[in-house]
Amino acid sequence: MPGQPRNSRTSEGSRNSRIQRQVMQLIIDRGLRAGALLPTEAELMEDLGVSRNSVREALKALQALDIVEIRHGYGTYVGQASLTPLVDGLTFRTLARHDHGDSAALAEILQVREVLEEGLIRRVAATVTEAELDRLEAVVVRMEAAGRAGRAFPALDREFHELLYVCLGNALVPQLLAAFWTVFRRVRGARGGPGDPSPGLTARRHRDILTALRARDAEGAQRAMAVHFLGIDDHRGRRPQAAVLASPAQAGSSGPSPTDDRPIRNREAPPSGRG
Repeated sequence: MPGQPRNSRTSEGSRNSRIQRQVMQLIIDRGLRAGALLPTEAELMEDLGVSRNSVREALKALQALDIVEIRHGYGTYVGQASLTPLVDGLTFRTLARHDHGDSAALAEILQVREVLEEGLIRRVAATVTEAELDRLEAVVVRMEAAGRAGRAFPALDREFHELLYVCLGNALVPQLLAAFWTVFRRVRGARGGPGDPSPGLTARRHRDILTALRARDAEGAQRAMAVHFLGIDDHRGRRPQAAVLASPAQAGSSGPSPTDDRPIRNREAPPSGRG
């Protein structure tokens, strides 16, 4: 608030943070799952010993983090605790930076995905089943058909990478990979130019990954994945920064279906490119 003393603002921020932590602890202690109804504002005031305004401010902050969902006229519910706030924050952080060039900003994001996938692929080689390999095969066959026709296949590309780690049984893995995938595509759509590897080449690189996995060749699969990411990195282009935060459809991102006017926390970027 303008004119408010600095120490007063700091104290208020600390109090709000404390109340947010208390609400989160309440959710944990009561074992409330996503979609469960939270206590009313009056009940939270009594349980936490704070004012109605403090409860409302804390709930608004938690809603921005997707920890709670406020449904006006119905109540407040436990949110999905998705990684959407992370995606939005990383996208903004990267686009707002001015200490590195465009290519460096993209390289940092890509490097995170590369480290995750190159490390995980070795475990996949040891645990993936024949049935899972067959599902990956079906995707690659469709990639190859699209590649021969010169058509990009962002949806197939994403499907391949999502299927790749199912065998690990770790629900966090696909969420993290999807988060960094989306950040990279949003930022690339704003700062990167055209120049993805050709559809045919991209299909061959996915075939190489699958071939190594069928042979249970962990090192070969890791090398094939490294070559795949090297191809993405080598084909990064540049163009002036676009209004990706305002219009995700311009970002050329891989993610759920695009929207043009919703706030950034409520949308993902549309599929495009190869990853």
